[in-house]
Amino acid sequence: MWSGPRNLSTAMMRSFGARADCSVMDEPFFAPYLAVTGKEHPGRDETLQHHETNPDKVAAMCASPADQTRYSFQKHMPHHMLDSFSLSWTEKAKHFFLLREPERVIASYVKGRSEFEIEDLGFAPQRRLFERLTKTLGHCPPVIHSHDILKAPERALRALCNALNMPFDSAMLSWPAGPRAEDGAWAPYWYASVQNSTGFGAAPTDMPVLTESHKVIAMQCRDDYEALAQHAVVII
Repeated sequence: MWSGPRNLSTAMMRSFGARADCSVMDEPFFAPYLAVTGKEHPGRDETLQHHETNPDKVAAMCASPADQTRYSFQKHMPHHMLDSFSLSWTEKAKHFFLLREPERVIASYVKGRSEFEIEDLGFAPQRRLFERLTKTLGHCPPVIHSHDILKAPERALRALCNALNMPFDSAMLSWPAGPRAEDGAWAPYWYASVQNSTGFGAAPTDMPVLTESHKVIAMQCRDDYEALAQHAVVII
């Protein structure tokens, strides 16, 4: 799964992790990304201390996950994939992209990190990677919108599983509250809501109110968002 931040990505990790046949990996390239870029992030020190920072070793982990389950669900963020990081491991994987409106992403993101660059929101990196994988794979990877998942979780997840050619499992609709061993070291800064959850929440209604400067950033993300949104899985 390729997702920007604050896209419902951790809830999706919970959903797939609730399957008995699926193990999960939480943003494995985040530590290498922080190590190379030197970026300040909530939980930076803990992340560098507790996670592998060598991108080649992480790529090998993604290509051959240690857990011997039928499926390995990997939660990735495209902006973590720096040009120097290998993407060869992606050639044998199935991919899908998780999408959310820029306005909702920004409103949620600034609660945990008030200073950021537009690339940190992930829309342009998502589009670039989507186009690259489309060319490599010879077809467009599925795109699923977070709003569709929240509006009708079972129908949306069934459609997604069908697009990935894997069976739907009703266990994906709920999970026990609390932290998980697989949660990244940054979880205390970002995962409070999902750790208190037992399933997908209600679909949002009105768009959040943004500052004028954040409205400008949202508009700058709009073209990249729309480019992926046109490929969204149809929910029947």
